[in-house]
Amino acid sequence: MQATETSVQISVVIPVFNEQESLQELHEKIITTLKKAKVERYEICFVDDGSDDGSWETIEALAAKDPSCTSGLRFRRNFGKADALQAGFDHVKGDIIFTMDADLQDDPSEIPAFLEKLDEGYDLVSGWKEVRHDPVSKTFPSMVFNALARTLSGVQLHDFNCGFKAYRKEVTRSISLFGELHRFIPILAHAEGYKVGELSVRHHPREHGVSKYGGKRFVKGFLDLLTVTFTTRYLRRPAHIFGGCGIAAGGTGFIVLTWLSFSKLILGNPIGTRPLFFLGILTLLLGVQLLSLGLIAELITRQSQSGKANRASAKVP
Repeated sequence: MQATETSVQISVVIPVFNEQESLQELHEKIITTLKKAKVERYEICFVDDGSDDGSWETIEALAAKDPSCTSGLRFRRNFGKADALQAGFDHVKGDIIFTMDADLQDDPSEIPAFLEKLDEGYDLVSGWKEVRHDPVSKTFPSMVFNALARTLSGVQLHDFNCGFKAYRKEVTRSISLFGELHRFIPILAHAEGYKVGELSVRHHPREHGVSKYGGKRFVKGFLDLLTVTFTTRYLRRPAHIFGGCGIAAGGTGFIVLTWLSFSKLILGNPIGTRPLFFLGILTLLLGVQLLSLGLIAELITRQSQSGKANRASAKVP
């Protein structure tokens, strides 16, 4: 990878939450790999996401031992992986930025393979844990989640959850992370027009610490997936989603009420107390409301875009 003489070639951002036992070994493996790859200007940034097991003390020791290339950021409490990654992205200066987990399940020796993949023209390369060494309580929900993410986003990756990724600097400058959005970085990058690729990586069994995965993360991830899908696919055309749902609901109501009208006028059947009558009215009203909401959202979006264009045209070179 080519870099200017004054720039950092590669930055490695590592979010940390109670992974004290693995940090020293991970640090050594990263440095060994980068030196073998003849990377001269690099930096490693550990982001302590509110650990209470001594991880920060270990990070301080590593930074003191290698101050020119190792740094650490510390949160006062646990904010989550997305916030940790965002803090790391804001801090580092590398032309290429890697992220990986601190539990040694990602293998730093794969870094050269990521660089080769980026050289093929990709802006973001996401790891794919093709063979996972995790219990079924993690692998099955992950499989379901990845299938939903592919279907809703249109980004055809096998493993959105893999923390081992490589980015060109401009990608990290174009996205903003919060909540649980770290899982959807490839979707966010794809929506911005960046080319996203995938690379099969080795996945090692966890030797230290405990997994931070839980059932709540799956629920939060699904809700965030809906949010990301809506904002990336319909943010500039809200009438498509609201209007589509409105037409479906209103059409259903119209068909139901048309049939009931035929049943009343032609067949002479009473309809005033039938539940289907109230369902038809409800869905028809819902359809009208959704269509109206879509039009209002479209007007707001167009007005916002028009305002930006007017402000831009008023600038003096």
